[in-house]
Amino acid sequence: MSAEVTGERSFWGWGYDSEALSGRRLDELAGRVELLVDGESLELTTPPTVDEINLLRPRILPPARLAAWCSVDDRQRAAHTYGKSFRDIVRALERRWERPPDVVAMPPDEAGVTSVLDWANSVGAVVIPYGGGSSVVGGVEAPSDDDRPVISCDLSALDRVLEVDATSRAARIQGGVFGPSLEAQLRPFGLTLRHYPQSFEVSSLGGWLATRSGGHFATLHTHIDDFVESIRAVTPQGVWESRRLPGSGAGPAPDRLMLGSEGIFGVITEAWMRLLDRPRFRASGVARFASFEAGAIGARALVQSGLWPSNCRLLDATEALVTGAGDGGAHLLLVGFESADHPVDAQLARAAALVADHGGSFAVRESAPGSEGDAAERWRSAFLRAPYVRDGLVRLGLINETFETAITWDRFETFVADIRSTTGEALRSVGAWPGLVTCRLTHVYPDGAAPYFTVIAPGRRGDRLEQWATVKAAVMEAIARGGGTVTHHHSVGRDHRPGYDLERPDLFAAQLRAAKRVVDPHAMMNPGVLVDP
Repeated sequence: MSAEVTGERSFWGWGYDSEALSGRRLDELAGRVELLVDGESLELTTPPTVDEINLLRPRILPPARLAAWCSVDDRQRAAHTYGKSFRDIVRALERRWERPPDVVAMPPDEAGVTSVLDWANSVGAVVIPYGGGSSVVGGVEAPSDDDRPVISCDLSALDRVLEVDATSRAARIQGGVFGPSLEAQLRPFGLTLRHYPQSFEVSSLGGWLATRSGGHFATLHTHIDDFVESIRAVTPQGVWESRRLPGSGAGPAPDRLMLGSEGIFGVITEAWMRLLDRPRFRASGVARFASFEAGAIGARALVQSGLWPSNCRLLDATEALVTGAGDGGAHLLLVGFESADHPVDAQLARAAALVADHGGSFAVRESAPGSEGDAAERWRSAFLRAPYVRDGLVRLGLINETFETAITWDRFETFVADIRSTTGEALRSVGAWPGLVTCRLTHVYPDGAAPYFTVIAPGRRGDRLEQWATVKAAVMEAIARGGGTVTHHHSVGRDHRPGYDLERPDLFAAQLRAAKRVVDPHAMMNPGVLVDP
């Protein structure tokens, strides 16, 4: 992955100001997408500046004992108002900061987190845990139907690896550490967590745990869940900590309740995480398929073989073209293996034979830039830059958003076809056409896969949020109709809440509400996410 980026974080858009598209790169982007909107000229929106921020005055101020690490600065409050979805970027470009936090608290340690929750309880405020703020589902914004003051609890100061157990190959890690810093601290030990979501540079361990983040491995260890030994959190009722164990059959696993909890129970302050030796051996290649469906069959054969490739991602031809991974003439299956212990060329050779049996033309990755086998590296580079490109597309007036799901193999082909068709029809119904609807498989399992769709379409300025809301609702209905999940790894937040309510069993929802009442009797922790207060 890329080295840690330094500089100032953007208060309105993705990542770091120094990495945002500007000048020639924006002009080139506009030239490419003008063809998408039938040659219509694209007008570029100027990003907001700090001087343009106009927020409601804070309704509460931090007490003296907390003031040194709390802020009511407009830039900080604006930066903590939204996550980083299409909807969030549009609102920021329109200079709409509708429900900013009253105070941004940045506790220096776990005791500080406890102090924030105690203070919030005493003044009747809401607390929203904040890691990197990279949520794309409304997970870090204030509820629109709750008038209580809001405190954003930013964990960025809790950023250290506290202890390394090299014998067990595990580490105790604070919840606020961002991906690059975490890997840098583990590197001297020859160890790695090897969890690389697209938000790696600007997201935290606590955020990954709270949202059940999907990471680097496309098979086997696909979610952060698989690397957890124990979790420690601060709740309104005190500290919550599970026992550190390699495994246990003692009843329902406590960690499973905190994983994916999205801040409704408390603030994850640290965790013991299983680590890996840093890989030394790698081998990869790409298979070209005449159809996406054939590529999916090849991916299924590969994941059901027990080879467990670290990378097994299928890109449709349009996705490959847009990202520069391919020429648009074939659907690409990117395959990779890695190991810290032994060469993996034999596994790659067997994978090549498997996909060839299903019509895939396989090319081993070559060192020469631009070679056919180098498609995986080109796609990886585009993948990491995609959120910055998304901000550029939104500034140009386009709709650019994603949604992801998962479905079993027996329903896969019909399901994906229905989602594509539904998305296209919904875009046409709101006048957002011609456009692109691309698909890739981000993770594959022996019993199913996770399709990830990207939409790029012309939008009507001032009306894009309404356009996308209509499309999103139609897609969510199609996902429910087809039996898929409302989200594979983007979490629920506020945006996916209607679909989540339909997906989960009613009795489980009652169990969640009961658990919340126990640890958060005043419903102060991220209210409205997952369950109603």
